Amino acid sequence: MELPTASIGAGAPIFTIAEMSGNHNGDLSRALEIVDAVATTGASALKIQTYTADTLTIDSDKPAFRVQGDHALWGDRNLYSLYQEAHTPWEWHAEIFDRARTHGLIPFSTPFDPTSVEFLESLGVELYKTASAEIIDLPLLREVARTGKPMIVSTGMATLSEIDAAVTAIRDAGGTQLVLLACTAAYPAIPEEARLGNIQALRDAFGVPVGLSDHTLGIGVAVAAAALGAVVIEKHLTLDRGDGGVDSDFSLTPGEFGALVTASDQARIASASGVAFGPTPQEQTVLALRRSLYVTTDVRAGDPVTADNVRSIRPAGGLDPDSFALVSTRTFTRDVERGTPLTWDVL
Repeated sequence: MELPTASIGAGAPIFTIAEMSGNHNGDLSRALEIVDAVATTGASALKIQTYTADTLTIDSDKPAFRVQGDHALWGDRNLYSLYQEAHTPWEWHAEIFDRARTHGLIPFSTPFDPTSVEFLESLGVELYKTASAEIIDLPLLREVARTGKPMIVSTGMATLSEIDAAVTAIRDAGGTQLVLLACTAAYPAIPEEARLGNIQALRDAFGVPVGLSDHTLGIGVAVAAAALGAVVIEKHLTLDRGDGGVDSDFSLTPGEFGALVTASDQARIASASGVAFGPTPQEQTVLALRRSLYVTTDVRAGDPVTADNVRSIRPAGGLDPDSFALVSTRTFTRDVERGTPLTWDVL
């Protein structure tokens, strides 16, 4: 995937996305502070979400419009009030995007209906990301694809046939640049349900780059995904989990996100190093520290080789250690000083 200011795919640095979501806590100054913090982490992009409570749902107290009571974070919350609390006001978007661009970040968003797509187009976004719950909203996916912008699509909860339908809809609507994200749409998710094997499975099934949208705690799962070839990693970010907020419990702090950026790129580089045996260029200098046979006491011509005057020690330079059985039947042909590598010419 080619963006105006970045490439996403094999061989490129991992495209790391810091998701603000509702961690601004309804405060524009805090939102801008989050943007500034993201810029210190080495992240590639800052993402927000573009919706209102009315574009996502209706204000109803019927049971279907409440989060299940046993949900770890939002149990029994009314959907409308939750989305009112979490949404990013549309009048903030331009200022947030401008601040991100001044830091060299790529700002973009997740749209949830056609009006948000139209609005984001007016702001000149470079790409779009669609959420896991919207993967079955094929009209929305087609609307985004018709912009001609690259798309990143989360696949949490989706069956393979649902993902196939989404990919087909996007391609039929003109979407040519697509990245799929393996995802567990649980908040927080647990490592046991990360299904990182889906990264390769999605790559094989659809022939597109694949990344990870990660909602587990910490950075371990995301780093593992990088080692498995994920080209995009998305994690939520907050200034401090103690500040509260709808997503704070499973968000990274700026310091943790910076550690993720570093560790995931190290994992990417290491996993691409391939299979080979023998010394690497760096190991060439360490070859000199291999063990070999050395004379460990001063000896005179005619002295026999014994375990007292010849030992296998570091460094290299003498006969290999396995030669001791052979040389132990020999005698020295000349005087040899302690610390001399044992070679055939002194036997």
